[in-house]
Amino acid sequence: MPELVKRVGPGTKLKGKKVVILAAHEFEDVELLYPFVRLSEEGAEVIIVPVKAGLHPRPAFAEKPVTGRYGTPIPLEVFGEGERYIVKKLEEVKPEDIDAVIIPGGYSPDSLRIIPEVLDFIRRAHEQGKIIAAICHGPQVLISAGLVKGRKVTSYVAVKDDLINAGAEFIDQPVVRDGNIITARVPDDLPEFCLAIIEALSKSTK
Repeated sequence: MPELVKRVGPGTKLKGKKVVILAAHEFEDVELLYPFVRLSEEGAEVIIVPVKAGLHPRPAFAEKPVTGRYGTPIPLEVFGEGERYIVKKLEEVKPEDIDAVIIPGGYSPDSLRIIPEVLDFIRRAHEQGKIIAAICHGPQVLISAGLVKGRKVTSYVAVKDDLINAGAEFIDQPVVRDGNIITARVPDDLPEFCLAIIEALSKSTK
């Protein structure tokens, strides 16, 4: 008979680190789920912050939770809240209490970038030297927060011209780190994206 496979416990590389994932409606599901799983298994405390803005995936109703393009709701139905992650409102999270912010792509960034409270949160986290990581369309939020001028960055190709026009140096490679800013292009780059975040956080101190 096959042996029982025991559930793997969390690693320790990111023990004590707090990571916020910001998402509005129509976020790219895998770009939230992959970093959440990967960083939590390294011991990070993951805080998912749903921002009720943007288009609703069908069916739409006022009480609908923030939902990804492919139907992933927040809270996550298949993971136990309070075990691998917690959900908080933006106003309940202080930049000084966290170590990193991750911005998934999809249509979510187009909504997040016009919310003053989101931009203020990103700017304050950046000023305090926290890791700011964005993938795919996520760098749109960094543009609106005024963080990309003179920085080396990457993104989904549709955001390339916007980054260049905002004064960034666009580099077409899976992941780019410039100081505390980490960016990646597409879902296929998620392994490199997460490795860069883990490396940055494992070497950082509060």
